[in-house]
Formats: sequence, C-alpha cells, structure tokens
Amino acid sequence: MKAKAKRWSLLALIAIMAFVFAACSSSSNNTSSSGGNSANSGTNSGSSNTGSGSTSKDSITIAINQNFLTLDPHNTSDTHSITAVRTMYEGLVGFDENMNVVPLLAENWDVSEDGLVYTFHLRSGIKFHDGADFNAEAVKLNIERAMNPDNNVRFSRFFTKVASIETPDANTIVITMSEPYAPFLNKMAMFLIISPNALGNAEKLAQGVAAGTGPYKFVQWVSGDRLDLERNDEYWGEGPKVSKVTFKPVPENGARMAMLQTGEADFIYPFPTEQVEKAEGDANIVLDRTDSTIARYVTLNILKKPFDDIRVRQALNHAIDKDAYIKVVKSGLGTYLSSTMSAKTQYYSEQPLYEYNPEKAKQLLAEAGYPDGFKVTLWGESESETVKGMQFIAQQLAEVGVEVEVQAYEGATLGDMVYTPPEENKVEMWYVSWSPSSGDADGATRSLFHSDYWPPAGPNTAFYKNDQVDAWIDEANATSDTAKAAAIYADIQKQIYADAPWLFMGVDQIISGKRANVEGIKVYPDGSINLRQAELK
Repeated sequence: MKAKAKRWSLLALIAIMAFVFAACSSSSNNTSSSGGNSANSGTNSGSSNTGSGSTSKDSITIAINQNFLTLDPHNTSDTHSITAVRTMYEGLVGFDENMNVVPLLAENWDVSEDGLVYTFHLRSGIKFHDGADFNAEAVKLNIERAMNPDNNVRFSRFFTKVASIETPDANTIVITMSEPYAPFLNKMAMFLIISPNALGNAEKLAQGVAAGTGPYKFVQWVSGDRLDLERNDEYWGEGPKVSKVTFKPVPENGARMAMLQTGEADFIYPFPTEQVEKAEGDANIVLDRTDSTIARYVTLNILKKPFDDIRVRQALNHAIDKDAYIKVVKSGLGTYLSSTMSAKTQYYSEQPLYEYNPEKAKQLLAEAGYPDGFKVTLWGESESETVKGMQFIAQQLAEVGVEVEVQAYEGATLGDMVYTPPEENKVEMWYVSWSPSSGDADGATRSLFHSDYWPPAGPNTAFYKNDQVDAWIDEANATSDTAKAAAIYADIQKQIYADAPWLFMGVDQIISGKRANVEGIKVYPDGSINLRQAELK
C-alpha cells in the first residue's frame, strides 16, 4: 500500500500502548462476547473441570478472549458460540480445515441437475446424547423449527427457499427448493441437529443441554466463568482423545498469556500479537499461524449524518494509515482488507485500496460541509485488542479533525445495542470483525450488505442499501454457474468498496498458542476452534 507523508507520531504510539498496557493489567475473568467475530465456522471438544486449569493428562483448558453468547445451535452468530456448539452438535455435513464441505451425519448426498432437489443419505445407528434416535424425522423437525417464524432463530434465513421436506425412510431426507440456491450445502454445514426432545425449549437450549450427537457432551455453563464439556463415550465416529475440556473467557491479553505460561491453560486463542516474539523463545509454548477469513472493519451508520454523505465515508477511509494499523494494532500479523472480504474467501476480487492521504480526507470533508470535522462515537467490545484498535482509529481520525469518543462494552450488552431497529438504533461507528462461517461468498456478503438484513433481522449495521447490489446478491445465489457467480461477486465487491459503508481495516492472521504437550487442536480460517483430535502427550 502506497502512502503519502505519514503522521503517525511516536507520541501517539506511546499513548496507545500505555492505554493497552493498563487494560491488559486488569482482572482476568471479566466477560466479553464474541460479538463481531461472526459471524459470522468448525469444532469439537469437552470438560467438567471445576478448577482453574488442567489437572491431569485427560483434561484440557482453553482460554478465549470473549464469552459465549448462546448455546442454541440455530441461533448463533458469533464465532466463539459457533465453536462451542460444534463441540457438542453436528450437521448432516461439516467443514474440513480448508472450509470444504465434507460428510458428517450424512454419509453422502445427491443434488438434482436443476439444483432444486437435495437428497441426504443418513448414517444409521446414531443416538443423541439424551438417548433419542438420530434419523430423518429428527432432521425434518430441526429444519421446521428453524423455518417457523414464531421461533425467530437466526438460521431461518438458510431455509427461505425450501419448498418441501420429505422423509421416504428413516435414513433419507429429501429437501426440495422453490428455486436454485447455490450456497445451500455450505449453509447445511452450519446447521446443527438437535435432539427432538430438546427442540421445544428455546431458553434451555440457549443455556446448554445434552442434546447433540457430537464427540463431547454438555456438563455446565457458568456464563463469564467457564463452559464444561465431557467426552461422549458412545460417539459414532473416532472417539475423542481427552475426556474433559473447559473453555474459559479471559478478555485481557496479558492474563491469557500468563495462563498459558503457567500451564493454567493448555491452549489460548487469540494469542496476543504483541507477545509473539517473547513466546517464540519459550520452549514450553508452541504458536500456530493460520491465514484467515476474518475481516476487521468499522461500520458507518449511513442513516445518520454525516455518514449519509459518501464523501465523508470515503474521507475517513483515506484518513486511516493501514500500514500503521497492521504494525501497531496487529503487531505486523495481518494484511490489508482490500475488498469486502478476505482473499481466503470464495470469489474474492481485489479492489484498489483507499490510500492513506490525510489531505485528501480533509478536502473531501470540506466538500461535504465539514471543514472543521465533527464529533462521533465509536463502539466496540472491551477485550484488549479491540480497545487498542479503537484507540488507534480515534487517534488517526483526530488528525483530520474528527473527534472520536471510544466506548467499550461487554459483548452481550453491545449486541443488544447494535441489533435494534433502525429508528431506535444509536450506533454511529462500530469496530468489529466478521468471518463467513459458511465458508462461501454469500456468507461474506448477503448478511452484511443486503437491505433485507438491517438490524434486527441481520448484521447489516451500516444500514447499507443499494438496489443493484441487492439484485446481484439474489442473482448470484440463484446460479449454479461458478464463472457467472464469480463475475457477479466481482461487481458486488467493486460497488460496495466504492460506496464505502465501512472503514476497511485489515484481515487477521490467526495466531493461537498451546503448551508443547498439546496436539490436534486447530483454528480454522474463520476463527473457530476444532478439538476433535485434541490430545495431551
């Protein structure tokens, strides 16, 4: 990225790092949800530890940076909650570590030539954790639960084009679409199957219940403290190698790092980027790196002044030094967000970057009627790196006269604030991340930019609306021609990037840390953690 004269001062850098140091030095067990890591992804795990760390070679403790929001598999949107439910529940299909769709509860499947009929052939002899039989009727009841508008679950959008569901026998389910829907298999890889016995109690599902088919079973969830899981000794596939897994939310980077160093945690994610160099000299710690689909950005509420003016939105993009952002906030471990999605996402199309040019930013602001800038609030979660990012953005925008008030919130609180109707929504700017857990371009596009997904219906928190983009998204979803889909998504990305409903910040390189005796835990490109093969040597 070429940049004009940089104004990133040493003084500003010192101020931000001092702020972050103070944040990282606070207590270690404050909770924060995975709000923006949405996304909008693949996992399996287990534990009933009630102590603070691993006490034997048969249990693992995983420290994450934010709390889970829900354990209802049909209602997740943040990556950590997706990780949690995938330890316990499974879908007909799933993802491998490259986000390819692979068989799971279905041995195989057929798709008709016209793309309308999906026939899944199910594995037999599988039972849910509560003893109920897994079969085609159970799958049908799950889909009907999601489709029922009275249930108001997030995954209802996966099934809007379903015309009928048939169960010709216990091991076969036939889903017929009203029109072709290209991402359907990827959506089915996100859709996890719940025991029919548990489907009627949404509140209980949200808090946790032993009702999946996965390698690990639910034990207890103490929100803000831990989630305990235990091995499913009757699992239908290759059994887990550890009997217990405990997830602990630890928002502060320094606290997670300390837990890993002392052995109180066996695995931490995300690993504090500023601690990478130090950890590489510790023989007891192993770091893993994964190129990700996690895009980091700031939504700009287009319904509110001054963001209703495209010149303001473009100006703020020119006001951010992306080189400094990656260096300071990400410790050099990341890349530019050069489109609406990461380069690891299906149908990615690179766009010309908004060059760092404060003078151009000031000119555009003046043309829009804001020669002296304006005041605005920036929301984000209270975990360490997010706070660092918000402070960086505030300093950068101050250089072009924009006064930013940083407001950090616990994730669940922030989610309640953000997912409100437009007439009630007070969000102005939101620093957040999104990862398409469905592994496809639709997952990186429709929910974020289609006008049908304005809050509370979805996470289009910029309240972006472009009729041509809406039409393109619908067209891309209806075609089975991959070349045509790629061309449409290229047009979509070009238009949205020019419209600038976001500040396009960066793409994460995922860094996780583990004790040297831990093997088999993987972080997928979307940021979800997979523990199916976890073991302690």
